[in-house]
Amino acid sequence: MARRLLWARGFSCNVLADMNDDTVRAATFPGISDMAACSGPPGPNKAAFDQRWRRIMDCVRLQQPDRMPVALYATFWLAKYGGLSYKQLMYDVEACAAIAEAAVREFEPDACAPLLTGAALGRIFEAVEFEQLQWPGHGVGDMQPYQYLDREYVKAEELRDLLADPTGFYLRTYFPRIFGAAKGLENLPDVVGTFYLRSITALRGLAHPDVKRALLRLIEAAEEVDRFATRAGQWNQRMAEAGFPLMNGSNSGAPYDVIADYFRGATGMMKDLFRHKELLHEALDMMRRSLVRMTVANARAAGHPVVFIPIHWAPDAFMSPKQFETFWWPSFRQMMIDLIDQGLIPMPLWESDCTKRLEVIKDIPPGKCIYWFERTDIVQAHKVLGDRVALRGNLSPSMMTTGTPAEVDAAVKRLVDEVWNEGGNLILDTAFGIPDETPVANVRAMFDAARRYAG
Repeated sequence: MARRLLWARGFSCNVLADMNDDTVRAATFPGISDMAACSGPPGPNKAAFDQRWRRIMDCVRLQQPDRMPVALYATFWLAKYGGLSYKQLMYDVEACAAIAEAAVREFEPDACAPLLTGAALGRIFEAVEFEQLQWPGHGVGDMQPYQYLDREYVKAEELRDLLADPTGFYLRTYFPRIFGAAKGLENLPDVVGTFYLRSITALRGLAHPDVKRALLRLIEAAEEVDRFATRAGQWNQRMAEAGFPLMNGSNSGAPYDVIADYFRGATGMMKDLFRHKELLHEALDMMRRSLVRMTVANARAAGHPVVFIPIHWAPDAFMSPKQFETFWWPSFRQMMIDLIDQGLIPMPLWESDCTKRLEVIKDIPPGKCIYWFERTDIVQAHKVLGDRVALRGNLSPSMMTTGTPAEVDAAVKRLVDEVWNEGGNLILDTAFGIPDETPVANVRAMFDAARRYAG
């Protein structure tokens, strides 16, 4: 399930910036985690917005709010809710916006995801000719979800080139491999080392026919991306004006996961654990610093402190405890500390079962993060992590999809009795957003039960 859904959750994850650590330390967010940083826009719904956001922030600060908050996250379930095919949802941005707004207004969540950025990406995928993913109507059927293509996009011997010149490597090597529209950038001139008049003559390389063609196609693609991002921002603002805050304003990734998923591929990364240990540590450190710079910049642009970080390679079954503590956890823990130091609130989604990791991932400052769990027993998570982090989740996908409203009601009551009423700072949600096939009645039962039993 987790591998099938390595899709566009990282839409806000932009290209690495080639800057030093001083740039990050200067990009502070004074007070961004305070209520004032995400207070509602002026208007009749400002008080409702502020009350909902206060519930989320109370949970983060390990203080129980007046009631248990409920979040709304969905992708292709919106197609079921609105009576469209997945493909229609992908390509009809206005229909997706209308359906997403209708869902928010019906269920009145305390916070919602930026729903357009998960489900209406078809046009921008086509514009860049994205080659790391298949989507409804493009590689998979009109009623099938995203399918990530796990490949070795960067070879082990190329990691040194990535470390030496991240920006140049992205432009000349990585982008042409993942964007059809970028093919031709392989011929971009290497301008590092040019000087004085030589800097002028180096520009001749931009006249290469393949480079010119690629640049023009990328400009057209960038305009499509800009149109979509503008529309998605308008939807977010409309929801804020209606009294509904976003659950998160930006996305990011864990250093190990980014390299494993989008650069080396599963097979390559597992070999690196044995064949290229020192090089892997260097790559993880570079990726951590780059991700922090990107994430801080995106959070600043969004004006929102919560950063959604889907986690892919941390589950118990994916690597041994020693490998986890040696290769995976150190870079991610430091990344979370870096983000916390900038006033941000990391919200990792721990996919699959991470029960064996709970004691390790507890090692973070208290009252600074939200841990969202997919399959990990959230009652056990509360026992281990209850004095450290707010929790989010985690109604069973199979129960949501095939169960009855009465079973959903009972499942919510269990979380209320065994987590919320035991002092747990729980933001109720499903395991990983609302499953695509979930009956609408079951979603209604989830929201109704939360308010019946916990507020």
